[in-house]
Amino acid sequence: MIGDSRDSQAAASVLTTESGANLRGADILSLAKPRIAGLAVFMAAAGMALGPHRPGPLTALATLAGTALAAGGASALNMYLERESDRLMFRTRHRPLPAGRVPPRFALAFGAALALGSVTVLALAVNPLTALLGAVAITFYAFLYTPLKRRTPYALHVGTVPGAMPPLIGWTAASGALGGPGLVLFAIMLLWQVPHFMAIAIYCRADYGRAGIRCYPVERGIHAAIRHAILYAGLLVPVSLIMVPLGVAGWFYATAATVLGVGFAAAAATAFERLGATGWAKRLFHASLIYLPALSVALLIDVSLP
Repeated sequence: MIGDSRDSQAAASVLTTESGANLRGADILSLAKPRIAGLAVFMAAAGMALGPHRPGPLTALATLAGTALAAGGASALNMYLERESDRLMFRTRHRPLPAGRVPPRFALAFGAALALGSVTVLALAVNPLTALLGAVAITFYAFLYTPLKRRTPYALHVGTVPGAMPPLIGWTAASGALGGPGLVLFAIMLLWQVPHFMAIAIYCRADYGRAGIRCYPVERGIHAAIRHAILYAGLLVPVSLIMVPLGVAGWFYATAATVLGVGFAAAAATAFERLGATGWAKRLFHASLIYLPALSVALLIDVSLP
């Protein structure tokens, strides 16, 4: 009985695989990249809040859970597929797979289970269209974007599609159909990702080059990457303002979107010669972290105004 008790305590505190590797809860959670999943859930909630109908509590909960599962599943599959290149980069070599704390087969099974669970939840508890969008996001991220990173610098642009899907998932959960406001949210998220990830790519370009990832700054040069970031940041201003003629938002959002968009574009367009590549990348990265949440909050405030 004493031995059984000890075994139970050990099993409760750690999972042991066939290979003998001990799986900690923190490592399992990190496979799902919880920060990315959290942003996806936030944007899905914003999409639902803008929808023409308010989904019931169970539908809303299923939408957010399905979005989290989709983001987590795609991330775990991405980590499984990139475990060798992650081992070559300083910023990723301590992740559970390259560090040997999680067996590859477990990560593959975990990612597949989350992905399948996501599509199942969205299909059964929300609607087929929302489930289809979740499946498209998982497929694009894990099976198109991930392998393309070693083949073309334009893999980033493919990766913006699944990254922009959460607000559209939220919109379709509330409306049951694609619609103008939902597509504008999708476009905003898509455009925002290019300067955001271009900043990361410039800052980590040596790491990416070491791992054989053909990121845009390595393949096309830093100045070309900066011009690319400026273009997409600038496009956010007119695209974000489409919400006004669609009748979704009014003067408060229009003012906030203009100020935020111009500020974000200015962060991309200025101070490169003074700050250098690394300083410019850090500045634009932090500006991107301000822009998207602030724009989303401004939109939610505007739609709640009388």
